[in-house]
Amino acid sequence: MSLIFWDSMLFIYLIEEQKEFCGRVIEIRERMLTRKDRLCTSAFTLGELLAAPYSQNDLRLATVYRNALSQPQVETIPFTDETAEHFARIRVDRSISPADAIQLACAAQAGVDLFLTNDRRLVRKAVRGIQFIADLSFDYF
Repeated sequence: MSLIFWDSMLFIYLIEEQKEFCGRVIEIRERMLTRKDRLCTSAFTLGELLAAPYSQNDLRLATVYRNALSQPQVETIPFTDETAEHFARIRVDRSISPADAIQLACAAQAGVDLFLTNDRRLVRKAVRGIQFIADLSFDYF
């Protein structure tokens, strides 16, 4: 059983049924459930997901996102003072955007086994507290 962090886009692909990546995300989630892996993300992810529905006054989609990221199916990692320490260390690498650094810091704070993203620029990064960073093509599952 592993603790796996999903970056924001994976939820968008799944919930909005984005054609190119939805099937892969469904496959990953099914394997996670079979393996009894735990799924987590940050509170920042929820904010990112809610931005588009709020800008379009789509309260139905906002509710869908809130429900999808609720317990027990997804553990939400808050941004704390300790997370801020991780963030500061990660931001030393200026090639990592502040938004990505927040996500990585939350994952590091939680001590995740796998940080799953579709941002290939992050795959080569080493972050203390995260065992592996992989994109959707990774065959961990």
